[in-house]
Amino acid sequence: MRLTPDQHETIMRAVRDHAGEDAAVFLYGSRTQDDRRGGDVDLLVQSPHAIDPMRQAALHARLEEALLLPVDISFIDARRGMTRFQKLAVARALPLGVAR
Repeated sequence: MRLTPDQHETIMRAVRDHAGEDAAVFLYGSRTQDDRRGGDVDLLVQSPHAIDPMRQAALHARLEEALLLPVDISFIDARRGMTRFQKLAVARALPLGVAR
């Protein structure tokens, strides 16, 4: 996984603040592959409750500002289930943890 410990902590803190302590975070895409370089930070954030669009936007902005990298976030509302894309991404994703 190509995230530093500081980047990992920044992500988890921001998700906790904007999506709640019960949100699970997964990394997918090129940053899961140690032999690659560059790339954006692709995240899946899964919550048992809906996350308000304004909070989603605030999380996105905070992460891009803090990480100084492009960030792509897909939000999974556990009540609604996953899209096909999200199912594929989760199958290849690395869990970062629950935002406690």
